[in-house]
Amino acid sequence: MPKSGKRYLEAAKKVERTQDYSPEEAVKLVKECATAKFDETVELHARLNIDPRHADQQIRTSVVLPYGLGKTVTILVFAEGEAAHIAREAGADIIGDDEVIARIQNEGWVEFDVGLATPDMMRKISRLGRVLGRRGLMPNPKAGTLVQPEDIPRAIQEARAGRVEFRNDRTGNIHVPVGKASFTEEALLGNMGALMDAVRRNRPPAVKGLYVRRLVLTSTMGPAVRVDPFAALSMQAPV
Repeated sequence: MPKSGKRYLEAAKKVERTQDYSPEEAVKLVKECATAKFDETVELHARLNIDPRHADQQIRTSVVLPYGLGKTVTILVFAEGEAAHIAREAGADIIGDDEVIARIQNEGWVEFDVGLATPDMMRKISRLGRVLGRRGLMPNPKAGTLVQPEDIPRAIQEARAGRVEFRNDRTGNIHVPVGKASFTEEALLGNMGALMDAVRRNRPPAVKGLYVRRLVLTSTMGPAVRVDPFAALSMQAPV
């Protein structure tokens, strides 16, 4: 459905474009406006008051969404030897061995959602940065995807449960999925609370004054709904 389609235009009439809604109101509106024939993904977009040109103002981290993402996650673990055995036993879908590494490097293959790696594999996969980096799939300690062998089961479990990595783009924005339109309002608010808690905790010390300039919640084919940044930053992750 194009953004100028009849269904979209009807949904857009329900939203006041210049109003900042409370998180509860925004979630309700987004669900009402998600009228496509498939289960739309709900995403939160934030414009942050950061200068991405400075390394100390960049944000890259991950968060475990308590209600998951509503989709099956394919997990690849770059490991060998005993670590590869641990990964298989823990439920990894793909073991990133030499053959897989070559396929990524030579063919640009990226048919997985989460990439994990043990530190000793970085010497082999460092050359994959050009392929994996732009897709957010390159293992990184800040994102919790570079793990010791004994931590592989926990990392896999978190990825299955709904751990998502997010980082700012070159304009200082972040774009993070928080669930599906079929989720209950409680589930979407719970995932939003966990995300905003992570955003708040990762505020760069160099940022002064206003931190979140604008916050928008939207579904795949629905209109954008502005969210009150101050109310959203006050949200807490579910216990």
